[in-house]
Amino acid sequence: MTSQSSETLGVLLSEGQIIPNMLATERWQAIEEIVSFLAEGGHLPKKEKENILAALFHREETMSTGIGFGVAIPHASSEAVDKIIVAFGRSQTGIEFESLDDKPVHFVVLFLVPSDQFQTHLKTLSAIAKFLNDRVTREALTNAHDAKDIMQILLREK
Repeated sequence: MTSQSSETLGVLLSEGQIIPNMLATERWQAIEEIVSFLAEGGHLPKKEKENILAALFHREETMSTGIGFGVAIPHASSEAVDKIIVAFGRSQTGIEFESLDDKPVHFVVLFLVPSDQFQTHLKTLSAIAKFLNDRVTREALTNAHDAKDIMQILLREK
C-alpha cells in the first residue's frame, strides 16, 4: 500500500465527503453526524460504524481535538479502514467542542487512518492543522456557499 501522507485535503476529499451545513451543536453529536454521513455515502463500511465511533470517542475522551481558531480535528486509527478516510464539516452556528481556546468550532476535519500507519496519521494531522491555521483560508471556508466552493478552496491547499 502506498502512503498518502504527502497528499493534501483536496486530494483526500471529494464533494461527497463535505458537509457544508452541520446540524450538531456539541462535539459528540458532530463526530456521530460525520461518521453517519460517511457511512451513508459509502465511504465507510456501515457494519464498522460503531467500532469507528468507539475509536473516535476514545481518542476524544483523552483530550479534545478542538485545537482552537474554530477548528477541530477528531481522528483515530482503525482496523476497519485500509486507507485514509477524511471528511470535512462546516458549522455556521458553531459547535461546543471543549476546544483549547474555549471557542466554538466551525470547521471539523475528521479522519481515520489504518492502524498500521502511525507515521501517516501524524503527518496527516500536522498537514490539516497547518492548512487550517491560516486565517485567510478559514475566512474563505466560512464564506463558501456550498460543498463545491469548499472543495475549490481545499484544492488550492499548498
